[in-house]
This record gives sequence, structure tokens and C-alpha cells, in this order.
Amino acid sequence: MKKVFSILISLIIFSGNLLAQTTVDNTVPMADKLREDGKIWVVVAVIAVVFAGIAINMIRLELRVGKIEKELNIK
Repeated sequence: MKKVFSILISLIIFSGNLLAQTTVDNTVPMADKLREDGKIWVVVAVIAVVFAGIAINMIRLELRVGKIEKELNIK
């Protein structure tokens, strides 16, 4: 469990460096339009919810598998 949390924390820390990069000449018209309308935050929120859901599901699955492993070792 601690291993999963440490991996998630390290991914969050290292992904911060990727967000600091900017593109000077390579602009995407669709992204510019979404930024102008303020809809880019909806896209970011949906992506964040999807990734959070995946992470929560993986943690729950690991807890269940750990519980099953303990039961099998006891019996």
C-alpha cells in the first residue's frame, strides 16, 4: 500500500515539470478556442476525474487482493 502511494506521489511531483513547458510556435487552434471560451477547465476537470477514478479503483483492487492473499495464507 505504501509502495502505491509513493509511486503516485512521485508521478505527481515529476509531472509538475512537464506542465512548465510552453510551446512558442506550435499552437493548436482547437486548444486556443477552448481557452478563449473557458471550456479548457471542463476538459481538465474531466481528465482529472477519470484519472482519480482509475487510481481509486486500483487502490481498492489492491486492498481486496491483499485481503484474499492473507486469507489464503492463513488457511
